[in-house]
Amino acid sequence: MIEKADTMTNASNPTSAGPVLAVNNLNIEIRGESGTFTVVSDMTMSVSAGETVCIVGESGCGKSMTALSLLRLLPEGIDVTKGEITIDNTDFLKLDQRSVEDYRGEKIAMIFQEPLTALNPVLTIGEQIAEAVRQHRKGSKKEAFARAVESLRLVQMPDPERRARQYPHELSGGMRQRAMIALALSCEPRILVADEPTTALDVTVQAQILGLISDLQKRLGTAMVMITHDLGVVAEMADRVVVMYAGRRIEEASVNSLFDNPMHPYTLGLLGAIPRTHTGSDTRLVDIPGTVPPLWALPKGCAFSPRCTKATERCHVERPPFEEKITGHYAACWEVQNACN
Repeated sequence: MIEKADTMTNASNPTSAGPVLAVNNLNIEIRGESGTFTVVSDMTMSVSAGETVCIVGESGCGKSMTALSLLRLLPEGIDVTKGEITIDNTDFLKLDQRSVEDYRGEKIAMIFQEPLTALNPVLTIGEQIAEAVRQHRKGSKKEAFARAVESLRLVQMPDPERRARQYPHELSGGMRQRAMIALALSCEPRILVADEPTTALDVTVQAQILGLISDLQKRLGTAMVMITHDLGVVAEMADRVVVMYAGRRIEEASVNSLFDNPMHPYTLGLLGAIPRTHTGSDTRLVDIPGTVPPLWALPKGCAFSPRCTKATERCHVERPPFEEKITGHYAACWEVQNACN
């Protein structure tokens, strides 16, 4: 029979007394014909069992690179050059390739942004899930396929027996996303990384998928890292929030502290861009001027300073340290007090 992961054992494992996932001083670099430049600098974060940490920021801030590095899936020419990624006290970056493949699916899994490109177009949905199950569990092909159907049922896929025998192109966008979630959760991993999991879906299906992910996470006790640019999703899903800009953390706090007392001007700008229908028809959204600078040509000092209305001369010449401003709330800004006013 297929051996099913013991969720209660995972949750009570002594090794999980601390964070399930810990990232420490991670640097990621791209090597190209014109030279090497850093895309993620000194990234540090941790996630505990049952906790959701959302990483937010505009495109080009390093969110997806961070997500891919957590599974050692960075494209060729992009490498982790410094730091640690620890899963249950094991340094993931030091494992050989065979051990890495054993960890993927069993310990850590990913929901990709676009399932149509992430799923194999020449295999049925059931075959793909069953293949992952057989890699990590003992059992026959028949038992693995039955487990695949059960995984589809778990994610509330309509008529899971039929869908398991269909190919990705035969499913709607919402069904494909459910299939991707079923694939990611089929071996009940300790950590789930979700990279913009609802970007391509309409609002109604997005709400269904987010609710499904949240429900499954609570039932399985999974630690989750969610990558998003949508602070509405953050408000609904996150326990803690990491704000990234130009490859660096610039703010981190609990979701309530971040929304109630944002400290970095960039975070204020992101929050100001959220529509609030209850505040009155004359309320205008805030527009952050300019764009994220190219990572190979970052300005001196604070990378956000060219776009920041509160920047001083010091901001343009000296990069602020990332430090705790109040208990549990961190920011990298010289003008925190001014930003809060």
